[in-house]
Amino acid sequence: MQNYVFVIDANFQPLNPIIPKKARRLLDKGKAAVFRMYPFTIILKTSINNPTISPCQIKIDPGSKVTGFALVQDGQVIWAMELEHRGGLIKKKLSSRSAVRRGRRNRNTRYRKPRFLNRKRPEGWLPPSLEHRILTTQTWVKRLIKFCPVNEIWVERVKFDAQKMQNPEISGIQYQQGELAGYEVREYLLEKWGRECTYCGKKSVPLQIEHIYPKSKGGSERVSNLCLACEKCNQRKGNKPIEDFLKKKPSLLQKIKTKALSPLRADL
Repeated sequence: MQNYVFVIDANFQPLNPIIPKKARRLLDKGKAAVFRMYPFTIILKTSINNPTISPCQIKIDPGSKVTGFALVQDGQVIWAMELEHRGGLIKKKLSSRSAVRRGRRNRNTRYRKPRFLNRKRPEGWLPPSLEHRILTTQTWVKRLIKFCPVNEIWVERVKFDAQKMQNPEISGIQYQQGELAGYEVREYLLEKWGRECTYCGKKSVPLQIEHIYPKSKGGSERVSNLCLACEKCNQRKGNKPIEDFLKKKPSLLQKIKTKALSPLRADL
């Protein structure tokens, strides 16, 4: 999909976005000039009185790492983008700052009274990474309203309960404690997978924690995506999807998929 071009008139009034071909024609004829590179916006050299406007809707799909934006006009997506957040970088910078301050406090310098006892977070305080996500999203909404006639803003709000998706019957204390109650991750995996390699069945060999669906292909860190593998199998699998790695062993593939999704208590 090719994004439409935003258009404003000489009075900075937002008009209907147009296709790139039409924008190029206006620029070539000298009737418009480039006003902004991103989002690409042109400004007409004349003002438009009483323009016919088709309002647009901004649709937002917020996420922890990426937020999706789409502009919809008459049921058609005319512009879209993905906004990458800097939450990981912010966390890294804050950790670095904390280490510097910790080192300064521990150095043999003049005595300073501890300040953590009189620190108080202001009302409405948010973690810096979350505040960054909110502010950057607001900035882009204001920017789009400035260059495009917008009459509605839609925000997708969806909550997933991964525990209920795997086991709809779970409730009470089992739901509160979760699947790993009473176990460390490695000990849990050793118990669940029988202290043997998931792929070749070898026992009494060093076992490594293995992602069933590779992290590089979108696999999660949830315990339901972890198993145990010997070094040889782990290296052979690499970042292959499990379907490719075990395509010649469909029965083993099905067994691993079933066992991965079932909690340990179901196996006992």
